[in-house]
Amino acid sequence: RPSGPNSTTMASPNGDDENAAVDLTAETDKAKAQENGDKSSGKKKSGKKSKKGKKKGKGNKDDAIVEENTLSEEDQELKDRLETCVTTVTNAANEAAVTVPLRLRALDVIVSELRSATSSMTSVPKPLKFLRPHFDTLKKLHAGIADAVVKADVEMLTLRARLADVLSVLAMTMGKHEERESLQFKLSAFKDYESNSAATRPDDDNLGAWGHEFVRSLAGEIGQEYNARVIAGSDPDDDAQFADLLSMVDVVVPFHVSHNAEAEAVDLLIEVQRLKKLLDLDTINEHNYGRICLYLTKTADFMSDPDDYVEMLETAYELFRTQGQFFDALRVALRMSNEEAIPELFEQVGAAEDGLMKKQMCLLLARHRVNYEIEDDDDEDELNELIGNVKLSEQFLKVAQDLDVMEPKTPEDIYKSHLAETGGFSRRRDTGGAQVDSARANLASTFVNAFVNAGFGQDKLMTPDNEWLYKNKDHGMMSAAASLGSILLWNVEEGLTQIDKFLYSSEDYVKAGAALAVGILSSGVKNDADPALALLSEHIEGDVHIMKCAACTGLGIAYAGAAREEVMDLLLPVVESSEGGADGMLEVSLAALALGMIYVGKCDETVGSTIVQRMMEATDEELNHSHARFLCLGLGLLFLGRMEKADAMIEALKTVEHKIAKYAAVVLDTCAYAGSGNVLKVQEMLHHCTEHLAEDAEHQMAAVIGIGMISMGEDVGSEMALRAFEHLLHYCELPIKRAVPLALAILNISNPDYGIIDQLSRLSHDPDTEISQNAVLAMGIVSAGTNNSRVAGLLRQLGEFYSKEAGHMFCVRIAQGMLHMGKGLISLNPVHSDRLLMNPAALGGMLVLIHSCLDLKSTLLDKTHYLLYYLTCAMNPRVIITVNDDMEWRPVTVRVGQAVETVGQAGKPKTITGFQTHTTPVLIGSKERAELGTEEVLSVSSVLEGIVIVKDNPDYEKEEEG
Repeated sequence: RPSGPNSTTMASPNGDDENAAVDLTAETDKAKAQENGDKSSGKKKSGKKSKKGKKKGKGNKDDAIVEENTLSEEDQELKDRLETCVTTVTNAANEAAVTVPLRLRALDVIVSELRSATSSMTSVPKPLKFLRPHFDTLKKLHAGIADAVVKADVEMLTLRARLADVLSVLAMTMGKHEERESLQFKLSAFKDYESNSAATRPDDDNLGAWGHEFVRSLAGEIGQEYNARVIAGSDPDDDAQFADLLSMVDVVVPFHVSHNAEAEAVDLLIEVQRLKKLLDLDTINEHNYGRICLYLTKTADFMSDPDDYVEMLETAYELFRTQGQFFDALRVALRMSNEEAIPELFEQVGAAEDGLMKKQMCLLLARHRVNYEIEDDDDEDELNELIGNVKLSEQFLKVAQDLDVMEPKTPEDIYKSHLAETGGFSRRRDTGGAQVDSARANLASTFVNAFVNAGFGQDKLMTPDNEWLYKNKDHGMMSAAASLGSILLWNVEEGLTQIDKFLYSSEDYVKAGAALAVGILSSGVKNDADPALALLSEHIEGDVHIMKCAACTGLGIAYAGAAREEVMDLLLPVVESSEGGADGMLEVSLAALALGMIYVGKCDETVGSTIVQRMMEATDEELNHSHARFLCLGLGLLFLGRMEKADAMIEALKTVEHKIAKYAAVVLDTCAYAGSGNVLKVQEMLHHCTEHLAEDAEHQMAAVIGIGMISMGEDVGSEMALRAFEHLLHYCELPIKRAVPLALAILNISNPDYGIIDQLSRLSHDPDTEISQNAVLAMGIVSAGTNNSRVAGLLRQLGEFYSKEAGHMFCVRIAQGMLHMGKGLISLNPVHSDRLLMNPAALGGMLVLIHSCLDLKSTLLDKTHYLLYYLTCAMNPRVIITVNDDMEWRPVTVRVGQAVETVGQAGKPKTITGFQTHTTPVLIGSKERAELGTEEVLSVSSVLEGIVIVKDNPDYEKEEEG
């Protein structure tokens, strides 16, 4: 800082305050006469000393707010010095002796005082306080320096520019906020400096020299000014109209980024709609890119405009890529549903020769169920196996052995009827066998058995012999045969040999069940032989109704999210066919649903237009069919999570002249914005619920579920949605109330939150049959795969409470099956990768169940209970397995705890709380997060979920044992 000349205009060091002004005038005379240079320089030195002494005193003193009339000696001195400087700068009497250089030096004193002033949290910096009365005087002076004078005199230009700088800082606390004076003065200073290169800007006059608070206040005003100009008619895309603001943005943003205020830098760029400027910064490095990208991905949720949303994620993607973080770049690309980015990312990883990173990326694609094939790579077979989940079953069974849960469980182990207080179940069975098992109870046991032993390859009902199969009838036999697919889940080779014998059964229902089992078996697993397609295609083209239904559902489950054209060619004719009455309509609906699952989130034109066309041509009788809702869901799934891309289809639906068109439009809208957290859409859905309708209210039910879908995966929105549901339960008609438990379920899949379970437990005793049934199933979904003991107890009580009601009993059993799914090793949660990604096929599978629940009587409680098997699309082991570079297990210690939101926090905050340390493999809940508990290894993936490759840490030094 230029400290020499500053002291010229300071009060004399003897503390004789009355003579301060006289002193300055005398000094001005000296400057005029240019005499006694030595004395003057002596005075400078002493002035300097006094300043240092002053600072010292200030540090020792407590910053108390002192009243005007009792100023301490030191404050009085500072006040007088500043006032003298102001008098010199304004030079109201136009004295010739007060030259421009002298005025500049006086200004420099004010500058250095302002900058060196520190303030506590409770008090205003002293210089700001003392300069407050002079703010208007200085403003008038600045306005009075005309352009003509400035052009003629460079020093005057410098004076005006420096004065504007000072005024800008003063205006931060004194100016009128709505006029953005602080910014206007700063822009004027910028302009003056630029207009004349001779008006040199002092080296230290970057924005940062004035302190962080000033830079933040300026950034806020830049955003307001930008918006004001856009409203006034400026074109946001034209840089020229905002050149002055953007030149300041170019200074403020790097300052923020290099001073750990990354969030503020991003906010400013969002406000001036120039986010891409982040990519040109050279201040972004390996230390801060993580915080910036985290802030970008989390803030994207709050962008209501789809273009802004995409721009934020694209910026994060580019930052990750340029920093060589290809795994994170892939996560963001999948979040944007940008599958075109996958090949170029793999190319770059190939160029970096990082084989482990490539494998880890393949594992992420496998978890997200992305149908992608790597070509022209030395390890392409191994990598494609990873993407195809070929080893998933092997790894899952190994975990089961490690945790010692291989022993198959029977439905009775789950029901624990002997604990029932009435003991009614156990006594009834012991009466000598006269009591026959009811078909529905057996059907429920089939599903419980299928869910609990899912993926374990063995059970006690189906795999030992065929006896259980014949304890069911018709559609029950079909579901029983299909349960084999769930038990042998992911294990295609072995599963086919076990299912094969049923494919040749004389009984159509058994044959249909076996066909469905083949589809379930290969859910999410890619096999070169494509068994599902090979075995099911003949049945789709055949004439047997039940075989067609099973084959459509099987293909939908097997190829969910795979977007396979040959499957589409098989199913489209089924959707287009218009004969067969009610049975025909069931086939059409199931085929449309399967197509929606196969092309989930792909916005496929052909499938979309075929389904809409079919709805336009359908008779009223067809559209009144109980399963026509699945036509709408199939259409919605096509656009799952793709936001505004569904708009054209919503328009097309308006041409359908049936009440179902309204339902279809809401389903399509809610699917398109699923997981986006878009507040405007939530309001729109609430608006649908304002009408009081007792019947024809299907679209309202869909809207309620939509509120849950839109808010899921995002904490703030989820909490707000809960409040909305409270209101709906209080004030709305029955149809809306019936959908509330399902919406609660979709917000908390596999996450048995205490409050939610409480709410559902209350609703499960509701006098309305459908509300209570939905609440029971919702309890199952919320606790799926968690073995939560509280829910288990509640479901057992409900089992007794509803022991005489067959429909309720079935729901309780299914909920119990879901609760203990995969003996607690499997989760249904579609949100993964540290809650950044939502697996579209998994969410689709959940939606099939949720939408079936809107009309339980004619779906799950009637003949299409096999739709429950769509849940296998959402099943995934909830374990962390650490492996080495050869994909062999390598147990390491990890800490697992509740995930903590760290976005925008300074330093290195803890990411988990209340953790426990385990050795892998370890189970992880939906709201939990894990981090490595040892420095011995490094993980290739930034998120510890699923299969994680670890490598030795080259910098690790083993502690020597004493």
